[in-house]
Amino acid sequence: MGGARVAKRGFRRPRAVVLLSGGLDSSTATAVALRDGLEVLALTLTYGQRHRREIDSATKVARALGAVEHKVLEVPLDAFGHSALTDARIAVPVGRGAKAIGRGIPVTYVPARNTVFLALAAAYAESRGAHAIYIGANAIDYSGYPDCRPEFFRAFEAVLARGTKAGVEGRPIRIRAPLLRKSKAQIVRLALRLEVPLELTWSCYLGGRVACGRCDSCILRLKGFREVGATDPVPYARAR
Repeated sequence: MGGARVAKRGFRRPRAVVLLSGGLDSSTATAVALRDGLEVLALTLTYGQRHRREIDSATKVARALGAVEHKVLEVPLDAFGHSALTDARIAVPVGRGAKAIGRGIPVTYVPARNTVFLALAAAYAESRGAHAIYIGANAIDYSGYPDCRPEFFRAFEAVLARGTKAGVEGRPIRIRAPLLRKSKAQIVRLALRLEVPLELTWSCYLGGRVACGRCDSCILRLKGFREVGATDPVPYARAR
């Protein structure tokens, strides 16, 4: 995919900002943006999560896929707490079945995270002349987060059309969520087809040297690989 970065002399491809966490979904969304013929500006947010393992993965994935720029910003959402991902006093759920994972809003929900992330991505996009934001959100095999639903993205796109210079001048920033209606198996299949460096990605909520294999994120990821008959190249302490 590195060859996709080579542009014709005097021609610059259109740009997109991609919210890149370093996980399976965001890495695949990055590859989709490249497939769509866009220059990728990758944006990674450290928000006080339990570990920085995924930040290392995001850096490696951005480099491997050929992002023309990669910014890592600190957004201390842990100052507010109220999430198992930002407050060590709240336990991360483990060992849940797929049906339980999709029921209700779990304690791993970080209040307004995607609202904050998309606002920052919009600022980045507008400053660089990018007219799209790609996000690896999914509303099929997912953990019930309200900010990963189609109506949320439609509403936020409308906000950008009215609240940005680009929007009011008729160049609205679009939000692309290419994985939104795909199952985890479909995402894994797409990642394999686009040659995403899956061995560099990280999805586990708990961090560490190897993925736990028991948190909701690990369970959904492993489910996707299992359903397509592929082996996840990321090592696990325990794979269900």
